[in-house]
Amino acid sequence: MATQSNGIRALSAAALVGFALGGATLALTMQQRREELRIRVEQLERDEVAQRRRARAHQQGMHWALLVKAIDDPSLAAVINTYSAEVPLEKLRQYFYANAWYVNLFHLQQAGLLDQEQLVGHLRDLFQSEVFVEYWRATRHNRATLPHSSDEAQLGDLAEHLLEELEEADTDVWWVVGDPPPS
Repeated sequence: MATQSNGIRALSAAALVGFALGGATLALTMQQRREELRIRVEQLERDEVAQRRRARAHQQGMHWALLVKAIDDPSLAAVINTYSAEVPLEKLRQYFYANAWYVNLFHLQQAGLLDQEQLVGHLRDLFQSEVFVEYWRATRHNRATLPHSSDEAQLGDLAEHLLEELEEADTDVWWVVGDPPPS
């Protein structure tokens, strides 16, 4: 019996070693799979960001193409005239062009090509144009409909605040008026 008992113990020890090796192999395989999945998820996230950037660039191109058509053709300009019937065609075309500049700044900021300080600098420049200021005032009702948490609304609020500061400034040194908000 003692021999049989030793044989069972040896078999049991060998089985335990086999189970341990199998468990370690399984754990290693699971860890490798988790790592492969993590890498795949990161790649999918990068692909999604790239796809959004391509979609944004395409949208910006479409926006510009549509605005150019409206600027060039008064019958098409009437389709997107949300200002008022009293706005003369020439002024309407200027508003569309001002909108193109503003939307361009928005896309540059969204793409990470402009930081807040650069954005404020460009807005300061645009607000030196009387036509741009008129456009800005004429489109307040459009911006009021944006969800307050949207990027577009936040940019509009930033620009609105800057315009107020420029109008209240007691200086001819307009390029130093307004501090960009902390990033």
